Amino acid sequence: MTVTRLLLRTRAAAHVAAVVPAYNVSRELPDVLRAMPALFTTVIVVDDASSDDTAAVAERYAQIDPRIVVVRHEKNRGVGGAMVSGFKHAIEAGADVVVKVDGDGQMPLWLVPQLVQPLIDGTADYTKGNRFRDFQAIRTMPFLRRLGNVILSFLTKAATGYWHCFDPNNGFVAIRADVLSQIPLDKIDRTYFFETSMLSHLYILGAVVKEIPMPARYAGETSSLSIGRVVRQFPARLLWSLIRRLTLKNFVYDFNLESFHFATGLPLLLAGLIYGGYNWWWYSSRHLGAPVGTVVLSALLITLGAQLLISAVNLDLQAIPRDPINTGPIVKEESRPQMSEISPRTPST
Repeated sequence: MTVTRLLLRTRAAAHVAAVVPAYNVSRELPDVLRAMPALFTTVIVVDDASSDDTAAVAERYAQIDPRIVVVRHEKNRGVGGAMVSGFKHAIEAGADVVVKVDGDGQMPLWLVPQLVQPLIDGTADYTKGNRFRDFQAIRTMPFLRRLGNVILSFLTKAATGYWHCFDPNNGFVAIRADVLSQIPLDKIDRTYFFETSMLSHLYILGAVVKEIPMPARYAGETSSLSIGRVVRQFPARLLWSLIRRLTLKNFVYDFNLESFHFATGLPLLLAGLIYGGYNWWWYSSRHLGAPVGTVVLSALLITLGAQLLISAVNLDLQAIPRDPINTGPIVKEESRPQMSEISPRTPST
């Protein structure tokens, strides 16, 4: 990994850093870097082993804008891997808030102040965009893509526990650095599952997530997240996130009424299905009618198990984190300009 430039930090307000994961975006990156709001103290461009001139473009703009720092990967690590590298360098630079800004120019940078304000105020730990408030733009979305987004969003809600987030897979996100430092970054997913992986870890911490309405861009846009990739990669990861969340929440960090309902409801439901299924097969294969007691017992186990699980799900719906875990509003006194060194040229990794 190669990191370049010294960063001159003179701002007295919150230190807001932008992390720009960049892979083969040499054409779009100049517009993104030129449009960076003055709100950003640091702009960390992570070149994820691009095969085009992305790194050269970033280096050229780093000579113009002293806020820009360039991090280079020798091997492609995926968008999640690029963000993890950027997160680590933002923390080292002393950032208070870190914002993800994609290098393809699809994100509305004029909304950055709205995205970071709840974090600066301390009312949220993690903020993200919500494209589904833009009804007119959603109407232009192809039906299959719209249906896929709705299904994927629902499954992501269940996997992460943030049931109030209607657009959980949106990549326009920002996070408090004091919350980010509590996340095991080495366990964050390196692929397009990055956003869901972040939410999964944040839920375990009890972090408050707030959505910011943003315009949706669908007309003429080609999504880099294909249906085939979603079908291949997401189901297993979503299932694992769900199991991990429910296990840690209900049986490791706590044991409550929801835990009891899960612990009793699931075995009862499975017992009813197995017992009833086996007896149905046994009696039907012999052309016999099953005794009333057998049928009633199977139905009772299934009904009771299902009711307990429904109750557990209802409790889970109400368990969305509501109290921020950050250290409070970011208030800084006027300070002298100081030189903050990210790193001189270092050996590649």
